[in-house]
Amino acid sequence: MLITKAPKGTQDLLAEDTHRWHFIEDAMRTVCALFGYREVRMPTFEHTELFTRSVGDTTDIVQKEMYTFLDKGGRSVTLKPEGTAGVARAFVEHGLYAKPLPQKMYYLYSPVFRYERPQAGRLREHHQFGIEVFGAASPTADAEVIALALNVLSRLGLGKMQAHINSIGCPECRPEYQRKLRVYYGDHRERMCPICSERYERNPLRLLDCKAEGCRALVDGAPSVLDSLCESCADHFGRLKEYLQSLGIDYIVDPRIVRGLDYYTRTVFEIIATEIGAQSTVCGGGRYDGLISEVGGPPTPGIGFGMGMERLLMLMEKRGVEAPDPGLLDVFVVALGEPARLEAVRTVGGLREAGIRADLDHAERSAKAQFKFADRLGCRFTVVIGEDELSAGTVRLREMARSREQCIPADALMNTLRKALEEPYE
Repeated sequence: MLITKAPKGTQDLLAEDTHRWHFIEDAMRTVCALFGYREVRMPTFEHTELFTRSVGDTTDIVQKEMYTFLDKGGRSVTLKPEGTAGVARAFVEHGLYAKPLPQKMYYLYSPVFRYERPQAGRLREHHQFGIEVFGAASPTADAEVIALALNVLSRLGLGKMQAHINSIGCPECRPEYQRKLRVYYGDHRERMCPICSERYERNPLRLLDCKAEGCRALVDGAPSVLDSLCESCADHFGRLKEYLQSLGIDYIVDPRIVRGLDYYTRTVFEIIATEIGAQSTVCGGGRYDGLISEVGGPPTPGIGFGMGMERLLMLMEKRGVEAPDPGLLDVFVVALGEPARLEAVRTVGGLREAGIRADLDHAERSAKAQFKFADRLGCRFTVVIGEDELSAGTVRLREMARSREQCIPADALMNTLRKALEEPYE
């Protein structure tokens, strides 16, 4: 039955997996705080025009991948296919350009929707960690954003990775490069796919981003954008390389990187991992100095990146990086008989107030079944309360893994547990 199957290209995140997500989210938040970035959260859907204007109507995203529909008021809305456009819209709507610049923001576990064939680490609904910086024109911002991405990957235990960088110029120098592309591709029109035949006229830079096999074969012989940069763009790119070197960041200049969105200018970059197959880009981004103007704001430079979180988890698995599982509970209180149950409820409440993760049996199991259930939950300790303990004002504290048990006064339980939980657990 369809009601018991998740839609194609989506997945359920079950309780036993959430600690892996918490692990990467904690690393992202920690690194962003070190770099002076603050979290933002944007709507899941936007007006369709936002994406057609900013992302570009010649991109694969707009032409083939967006989830677009009319709402009950007849307005065209789209589930967001990427994160930057929504943040740019919010930057303009809330007048953030009038506040101290640059504005440095991040978002994580942000759902992104693209109707495409589900692939490794890229589902129809997947999630992104993204950085957006508005109001910083200097290539120091470009270097910082790349450094932040690499810092996150390093903190997750993924080792040293290499950035691939390029510059795709600006509105001043790009027309000349587009002319060169048209000249080159004009001799190969018969080998181009139908979409690229349209791009040839409207946006030849997109020809370098086509995934069709025949078109990919043409890319190697295409002219390099780096030979067409104006003096300002060449200077910007040169200084970026110097800043990356000063940070000890390895990079490869790759003139074939253009990224898949029309709003990019100057710096574009990707961080690539070969272990996850053809879909190897773990992080991609670049500069978008014209985006804020495009969505109705004042001229404001910008730069950022997007990092697929599912793809990142896949890379961690390939490299044998395990996220620590903090476990569910510290203590399970076993009640032997109904009179002890009232005391068990009272004890669990006190433990929770003291910051100790605790629970008790809610299914009225036998004593043996309660111990078995506590073991399945991975509890380090059980606290046993029965008639004898109630009469004596004591509890039995059992360390499950070592099968060690001690009888202690009930009013000493909190302090005893705190000290025991501070000891290393092997």
